[in-house]
Amino acid sequence: MPPSTETLTAERILEATEEVLRRHGPAKATVVDVARALGVSHGSVYRHFRTKAVLRAAVTKRWLDRTSQTLSAITADATRAPQTRLRDWLAALFEAKRRKADDDPELFATYMVLTGETGDVVDEHLADLTGQLTRIIEAGVASGAFTAPDPRAAARAVFHATGRFHDPGYHRVWQRPGVEDDFTVVVDLLLRGLRAPS
Repeated sequence: MPPSTETLTAERILEATEEVLRRHGPAKATVVDVARALGVSHGSVYRHFRTKAVLRAAVTKRWLDRTSQTLSAITADATRAPQTRLRDWLAALFEAKRRKADDDPELFATYMVLTGETGDVVDEHLADLTGQLTRIIEAGVASGAFTAPDPRAAARAVFHATGRFHDPGYHRVWQRPGVEDDFTVVVDLLLRGLRAPS
């Protein structure tokens, strides 16, 4: 028996949308396909997401938020030194992006298309990530480990300097030999640049 609209949640719709996108790709996936996968009418989906564009933005946000949530735990971990937190945060970001590209290339390709359509969602994601970096750098300044007159500007600089290891446009180089060594060299350089004088 198909589920009733009372049991139909936004989360269930997003899960089904992700599966439909994986199967059909962004060009062919429709709200009707999502509704069919859930055993409901497309009107039931539209009660939760008023347009196809809103649904696509929501599923993109959900995909991006998985990375943000992993990183926020590192950001909040005050038991680790800021230098360690910064290195671990950047490594976790690199690993999360690389895993998305490697483990599910079809879905990764789909989200490359969707993120191009949903600029506001991507901008919010990037603001969240640079905000997390800002908090780590602020903690480093407060502890005397880092020197950064403007932690927010320093966070943006760190984010841009490491772009090769998290910007999806570089996904083809993430499996090349030596990429981990390149990552370590860049992060070491950034940490030296942030280090407060002794």
